Amino acid sequence: MQTVHVGSIPIGNRNPLVLIAGPCVIESEDLVLKTADGISKITKKLGIPLIFKSSFDKANRSSIESFRGPGLDGGLKILQKVRDEIGIPILSDVHWPSQCESAGSVLDVLQIPAFLCRQTDLLLAAGETGKPVNIKKGQFVAPKTMKEAAKKVESTGNLSILLTERGTTFGYHNLVVDMRSLQIMRSLNHPVIFDATHSVQLPSAGGTKSGGERAFVPLLTRAAISAGIDALFMEVHPDPNCALCDGPNMWPLDQLESLLKPVLQIHQIVQDL
Repeated sequence: MQTVHVGSIPIGNRNPLVLIAGPCVIESEDLVLKTADGISKITKKLGIPLIFKSSFDKANRSSIESFRGPGLDGGLKILQKVRDEIGIPILSDVHWPSQCESAGSVLDVLQIPAFLCRQTDLLLAAGETGKPVNIKKGQFVAPKTMKEAAKKVESTGNLSILLTERGTTFGYHNLVVDMRSLQIMRSLNHPVIFDATHSVQLPSAGGTKSGGERAFVPLLTRAAISAGIDALFMEVHPDPNCALCDGPNMWPLDQLESLLKPVLQIHQIVQDL
């Protein structure tokens, strides 16, 4: 398996489990910095490498009235503060090839949203930055097919590719996680991430917004760790019920430590097998 380095953090090849976490979208500078600091303190206590995630723009919204974030320039400035002030790598989504150069000058990881995982020009532009690229598996894509998405990034000479499972469409307003996909995607020679919070999302179930079943996050997380993953992705918020995006499936910051403790125990057992 290719080891991907995000700053000083190695992902894959039996390296320690990495956490990618943060609010779904940048709601404000203050919330982002406070959340990043809170997550950082927990992960330092538990000895988990952390990459902070928050989106400067959420383009795939249920409604034209949905909150999208501060945009590219404003969002990157806030994420830069997270790295400078808290000292952790940063990740965010890109939606257009034109965003990649600017994003690549700031971000440590560029993320391709699931619904854009087949967009060739976007994958090429992200790869050309030379930064690690996290490709989220589309809800409509078979795990083996992610090989073709990875090859598009590889064609730029960039081999720092991560693949993320986030659930598969299962009828209207529902997703299901096929744990076999984790093993299948790992066989493609790239580190695999499990997105524990988007996997419990109920897309557009609220009509003008998505729903979610947060209660299943711990169950799916433990199952994915048991199946074997290299990093865990979770959207975390101090008050998910008041969040401006994806609140029903985000995990509360004050419950993060209690969720991660058994996860680390399971991961160690799997590593020892």
